Amino acid sequence: MKTVCGVLSLPWLVLLPLAAQAQGPAAQPEIQRPPGTAQALGAVHTVRQIPEACVRIEGRFTGQADAPYAMQLVRTDARCQPRAALLDAAQVTPGANGWRLNDRIRIPAAACPGQQAVVEVWRRPVEQPLTRDGQGQVRVYLGEARQQAEAGKLASLPAFAVNMAVEGKPCR
Repeated sequence: MKTVCGVLSLPWLVLLPLAAQAQGPAAQPEIQRPPGTAQALGAVHTVRQIPEACVRIEGRFTGQADAPYAMQLVRTDARCQPRAALLDAAQVTPGANGWRLNDRIRIPAAACPGQQAVVEVWRRPVEQPLTRDGQGQVRVYLGEARQQAEAGKLASLPAFAVNMAVEGKPCR
């Protein structure tokens, strides 16, 4: 790659966006992060929290050959009111219907250096227009909300889906 005084030359700057588009929207997650810290066998750890859906993703390495990593979704608080839906990952078509790869989390196994769990969080954003009143405030009135719900005209919610895979050679 050519640089001029520590700055990328113009031909490379033109090609960088084209290379990113060629990989597709699912190639690069919206959140970039390094691999996590290696986790011991059987140690339950938090993979990620999704506060909009009132969920925490927990995982642990099991040491079993058929299912080396177990993941579960745990509700963060019984009083939490979700502002987003959490859908089954099997129902999500990556890159279709507005689904974007939000985060890819890699968790290495401490007992097996060549093995890692890869958790992908997919997100489908939704435009939610907010109308303001004369005072510039967004207000939700219970009566209007009930009428909209009865008429089936509620605004759609943003959605998340979580997918998990294990990469690398299994340890014996």
